[in-house]
Amino acid sequence: MSALPSAIDAPARAAPRPIAVALLASVFVIAACGLLYELAAGALASYLLGDSVLQFSTVIGTYLFAMGLGSWASRHFERELPAHFLRIELLIALLGGALPAVLFIANATVPQAFRPLLYAMVLAVGTLVGLEIPLVMRILRRDVQLKDLVSQVLTFDYLGALAVSLAFPLWLVPRLGLIRTGFLFGLMNAVVALWALWLFRHELPRRRDFAAACALVVALLAAGMAGAGRITTLAEEHFYQDRIAFAHSSPYQRIVVTAGHAGLRLFLNGNLQFAQRDEYRYHEALVHPAMAAFGAPRRVAVLGGGDGMAVREILKYPSVESVTLVELDPAMTRLFRDTPQLAQLNRQSLANPKVHIVNTDAFQWLQHTQEVFDVIVVDFPDPTNFAIGKLYTSSFYGLLDRRLAAGGYAVIQTTSPLIARRSFWTVVQTIESVGLTATPYHAHVPSFGEWGFVIASRRPWRWPTALPAGLRFLDLPSLPLLFDFPPDMARVPAEVNRLSNQVLVHTYEQEWGQVHP
Repeated sequence: MSALPSAIDAPARAAPRPIAVALLASVFVIAACGLLYELAAGALASYLLGDSVLQFSTVIGTYLFAMGLGSWASRHFERELPAHFLRIELLIALLGGALPAVLFIANATVPQAFRPLLYAMVLAVGTLVGLEIPLVMRILRRDVQLKDLVSQVLTFDYLGALAVSLAFPLWLVPRLGLIRTGFLFGLMNAVVALWALWLFRHELPRRRDFAAACALVVALLAAGMAGAGRITTLAEEHFYQDRIAFAHSSPYQRIVVTAGHAGLRLFLNGNLQFAQRDEYRYHEALVHPAMAAFGAPRRVAVLGGGDGMAVREILKYPSVESVTLVELDPAMTRLFRDTPQLAQLNRQSLANPKVHIVNTDAFQWLQHTQEVFDVIVVDFPDPTNFAIGKLYTSSFYGLLDRRLAAGGYAVIQTTSPLIARRSFWTVVQTIESVGLTATPYHAHVPSFGEWGFVIASRRPWRWPTALPAGLRFLDLPSLPLLFDFPPDMARVPAEVNRLSNQVLVHTYEQEWGQVHP
């Protein structure tokens, strides 16, 4: 989106038509760059601050407000419009191109400064972007009639925005990453500045100074792009405190696996998902109370859990004939299936012929599948935003109920009943609201602390009579301890989490925010 100028200057002198054509082509590029910086800021904010809806809304609102400021300020640029346009392009190239790298480094080194720096840079870049189109239109007024001016400029503006909105999630972030993508589009702004330098070479004062400034900006951005991988690695190693073993940016998340004294650890968007030294506690507690209680399950589904650890535990039951793993992000399942060091952790479970991987949204999959399962293991990340929060709603559990066999069990990982007590019991209340019996329990996982789970079923859960051999954490004598809740984790009143309110996301943020300010 681009703001219109408050006033369009009267024609000055006729300019050659090729300049008008070149400027209209430049509008396509600068529109693409402007939207890219907005998307990059929103993506970084959602990665690092959580709640993608809130972060994108506030970033986009701030950016559009800043563009309005820039458009209003353009009225004060009266002379030497090509020179002002060139300066603005160079500033946008530097600030916009470096935005992802600067914010990434700030989050790793001075995390308390991330939020104010984010909005300061969004305001600065948005204001400069708001100046671009009004200046271009006033320059084009020399050669394009007023009746055609707005339609032509906005056509190229919107086409550029469309192109980058499609390329950003589908190609740019997965292939280049946020930091390299930022520098690339900064270079594109710098190329527009070079093009303007050539187009208006007879109008610009101090052409050599402008040429030197263009060369310096291009050199800095090219160096940043060449070193983007190193910048990312340094920032992430400082943030995670361990060596980065594997890292990948998918359209859905930033996947990082670190190697340190605790072994391998998986992080999604900066949030710990498992640590090698104690993940067995989590996954044994997640899978076996439901699987063993069923007896001899044959058809099992896993929703989430793209690392294959839950599938590893499920395959310990000889009765299992098929496992359907529904994981949104194909990058996760590829990484944990094809990388030997990671596949060793899940014992090559994702390559097992019994396992069928479906890379799609679990909510939509439940809506369309007609399959029925003896056990469904729900292993989603915590509800840090509305996109994940929908997977903890009454609507979702209603769909889950329809896919369970008559005597089947579903088990849901449900955050910490100690740290996020109301959040935990909100999930229990939500499961019960759709007519299912909820059986809550918890286990201590050192990397996470006290962690909670809920078994959902049509019939009451029953104690298993046997567990698979070779478990490191669970055994029959200690199993009852998992279902005992001391006073500081006992049930508290909670609301039902519905698609229409998503109270769980807000409750979760409040409770974890008190622990991690």
